[in-house]
Amino acid sequence: MDNKRRGLFILLAVVLIIAGTVGGYLTGNFFGNTKSITQETTAVTADGTKKSVPLSDNRNTAIVSAVKKAGPAVVGITTKVYDRNIFDQQVLVGEGVGSGVIIDKAGYIVTNYHVVAQANNRKVTVSLSDGSSQTGTIVGVDPLTDLAVVKIDPTENMPVATLGDSDQLHVGEPAIAIGNPLGLEFQGTVTAGVISALHRTINMESQRFPLIQTDAAINPGNSGGALVNADGDVIGINSAKISQTGIEGMGFSIPINEVKPIVKELIEKGKVVRAYLGLGLLDKQNAAKYGLQLKTDGLLVARIYSDGPAANSDISEGDIITAVGEKSITNLMQLKQILDNHKPGESLNLTVLSNGAEHTVSITLGTLPDSTN
Repeated sequence: MDNKRRGLFILLAVVLIIAGTVGGYLTGNFFGNTKSITQETTAVTADGTKKSVPLSDNRNTAIVSAVKKAGPAVVGITTKVYDRNIFDQQVLVGEGVGSGVIIDKAGYIVTNYHVVAQANNRKVTVSLSDGSSQTGTIVGVDPLTDLAVVKIDPTENMPVATLGDSDQLHVGEPAIAIGNPLGLEFQGTVTAGVISALHRTINMESQRFPLIQTDAAINPGNSGGALVNADGDVIGINSAKISQTGIEGMGFSIPINEVKPIVKELIEKGKVVRAYLGLGLLDKQNAAKYGLQLKTDGLLVARIYSDGPAANSDISEGDIITAVGEKSITNLMQLKQILDNHKPGESLNLTVLSNGAEHTVSITLGTLPDSTN
């Protein structure tokens, strides 16, 4: 070999060594150490056989891990709606599909009330992630919070979701929605985004607590499904979506910390027993809808129910409630949250503004009638 060819060979060898070293550095440090394996996938070899191979760190993201943890506990819920024809025969007139989350080894599933509201004889069909299905029984509903509990027979390896802490959420952290948009043919669909906002209000008049807002896609059928954080913990139950022309990426979820006590009571009693003042009240926002301008912060007493706890109290229509106990009140949601933390039979002290003068009225709380619950 002449000197010229020998020099080219040595140069090529040096380049290959440097390239190999730099390439290994880039792969190991910039794109993650691929030796850390927690998931596997299937690959096809040159001879056509299939084998399991580990996922690289680039593909084995927090979302993959979160879905693997929470996904099996998300189920489909099908409700059959029957009516009677002109011959008084029962006929199937419709079918609705939503989602639910298994929260207990005993087979309890949390979902939305509107998913099961039209169920026949309190029965629904529950489609599990392993492809099997069972008949589920509705054990309790709460229309005011759009929550319900369904029970199925427990199985030996029933997956159960881990419930997180929605009070610890931060705007901007990952949010993953798991459910069945548009029907069971899309069962277990995963969409990902972020927590867009916390403590959101859609309708102050009917809403009982603030909602989680996310830009993870939530479509019809997702209702009752799980909103999950990057740890795979359920942080909310998907309940509503703004679906107006030109508006995208605004989904809403009931915080799981609000869900827990309601579900507990639904399992124990079949309904939620709520405290009741017996007053029809308007805050500034709702009063404005009726052409009333409140100049003072508080709740306007628009009606006193004759059979309610406040009927014989020193409160009159036109008065304004400015505080409950030591807490000032400016909107209806604040009052609802206070009432939800008290039980019938307990007493509340209301600060009432009447004809420009404030006085305190003590009310013994009643029970919210089922007809309004």
